[in-house]
Amino acid sequence: MPRPLTVYLPYSGAEHTQRTVEQLKQSPLVERICLISTASAPGTIEGCDRLAVPSLYGSGTMQAVARKTTTPYALLVIHNTTIEFGQFCLERLVSVAEMTGAGLVYSDYHDIQGGQRVSHPVIEYQTGSVRDDFNFGSVLLFDSKALKSAASAGKRQKFEYAGLYALRMAVSRTHPITRVGEHLYGKVELDVRKSDQKQFDYVDPKNRAVQVEMESAATEHLKRIGAWLKPKFKAADLDDEEFANEASVIIPVRNRVKTVGDAVASVLKQKTTFPFNLIVVDNHSTDGTTDLLRSFAQKDPRMVHVIPQRQDLLIGGCWNEGVHHPACGRFAVQLDSDDIYKDGNTLQKVVDAFRREQCAMVIGSYRMTNFKLEEIPPGVIDHKEWTPDNGRNNALRINGLGAPRAFYTPVLRRIKLPNVSYGEDYAAVLAVSREYQIGRIYDPIYLCRRWEGNSDAGIDVAKQNAFNFYKDKLRTFEVLARQRLNQRVSNASPVSKKAARPKAKGAKARR
Repeated sequence: MPRPLTVYLPYSGAEHTQRTVEQLKQSPLVERICLISTASAPGTIEGCDRLAVPSLYGSGTMQAVARKTTTPYALLVIHNTTIEFGQFCLERLVSVAEMTGAGLVYSDYHDIQGGQRVSHPVIEYQTGSVRDDFNFGSVLLFDSKALKSAASAGKRQKFEYAGLYALRMAVSRTHPITRVGEHLYGKVELDVRKSDQKQFDYVDPKNRAVQVEMESAATEHLKRIGAWLKPKFKAADLDDEEFANEASVIIPVRNRVKTVGDAVASVLKQKTTFPFNLIVVDNHSTDGTTDLLRSFAQKDPRMVHVIPQRQDLLIGGCWNEGVHHPACGRFAVQLDSDDIYKDGNTLQKVVDAFRREQCAMVIGSYRMTNFKLEEIPPGVIDHKEWTPDNGRNNALRINGLGAPRAFYTPVLRRIKLPNVSYGEDYAAVLAVSREYQIGRIYDPIYLCRRWEGNSDAGIDVAKQNAFNFYKDKLRTFEVLARQRLNQRVSNASPVSKKAARPKAKGAKARR
């Protein structure tokens, strides 16, 4: 009986690949083993084929894998590291693929750290899992028909970096992508940095070529599923309502007595040509924050200290409290209680950008610092990957868009933020961008101070999974909303010119 699996794994001459191959040779499911390597990789391993490629994740590599696969399934190991397959790992992956008809199957795994196994669950794939850093682990099982169809759909692509990303999105358009919630293998994790150190990799200038390709692949996918938005925007009438203040800075806070004073002071020293105020939503602090804020409010009438009546508010709910407060100005400008504005000109620059670009939202750039305000890696986060025409589409691929974020208040009052403490701002950005243009400021106007109390500092796998799943869910909502919007636009479009063309005078009616 023919065996169902062809296995592909990266090869650079490292000893661990030999050990992985020995495991695979013991499996009764493996028909062929193919080593994917660059031309410079030394030698090969006995009993294995070799596929020489210019890049591991290129579209040419994915197409070659599809061509070479003659078995019902292809197992692709995507990381050049130690893999220890668990008991009946391959059997389980194939069984789930057969039961579900999935085009791609992946599973939970263990991180192998110092000889110890540490659980590393992954999350379910969904419609909104279009970010390019979705974690499938290291072992991916493809249905060969789905693989070949997806590779054929991308046969004109010339990606060096985004080939695998484009391939799995193409698979998702025709087949389910299924997670097995079982730890089927172990892997040695090569990138041992903390989560907050990894999260800015995509804005590193040295990764620019990668990001260009990823955006191109994401854009193509959104077009194919009807979720891509053309660069046509609703006009924002910035003077439609009267406001006593042109701008309000909103700071949600709970128990940040060590940092919020600096944040408040950085707002009150702003120099502007317009009236502004500061609304601090104090979410029932118990560490002295409340007394500190009262002292500021007593000294400066621009300071509005709000303690919500509700006890169930998270950061998004506190933002809603501030935005819907009667004292909120025309533009609501973000400041986290850990951070400060770069200098006294930040607020003026934000409002100037609103007026200059006539947009419903403005996003600035920031510099990462320690508490001595010394720059720390990765330095300035400016999100220059944003383009006015395609930024709102590319926003579905990445996890954030910068700070400070500022909103035209009537629009945000209509949209509202979800009452959560992670992703609430991302949800608002997606919703605003669905209709309106977003303005950008690329000079740093905000200082993001890193310390051990930051909410995203070194989070564990479970919390990181919860965060990622939630943002993917937001993307799912947004993809569906954009598909419905495009469908409404399509249904409302005028009849074609051919159908609408009047008959020439004297022409006989066709029967």
